[in-house]
Amino acid sequence: MSDLLLDINLQHLPDDYLGGEWRVASRVLNRNDPGSPLALAEQLALMPGHLETTPAPPGPGQTGNWAVLRDELMNRPYLNFELPNEATRALVTRMRRSADGLHSQLNLYFASGMEMQLDRA
Repeated sequence: MSDLLLDINLQHLPDDYLGGEWRVASRVLNRNDPGSPLALAEQLALMPGHLETTPAPPGPGQTGNWAVLRDELMNRPYLNFELPNEATRALVTRMRRSADGLHSQLNLYFASGMEMQLDRA
């Protein structure tokens, strides 16, 4: 991504910045099941209340729900994912966007220890 990306203050991050079509740019599994839907996903579509995963090897994706949650103390955003074979939560650790809003980068840290970087262009 050649565009200059600016860090977004996560405490004031609008929830709608998190929606849309995201491509998995990198992933570190740690303790996560390598066969789980999110560990296999190459793309995530976050539509209002609805989640669709597209896996790396050609095959059927999964659909489920997602929501933005915030902790009360620091107002940090978490993404809550519910799929038929997986339910988990991920802390948003970094959000970056271009000045025009057309390019974004999102970093997530999952409860399982999995780390994921998502890109949107």
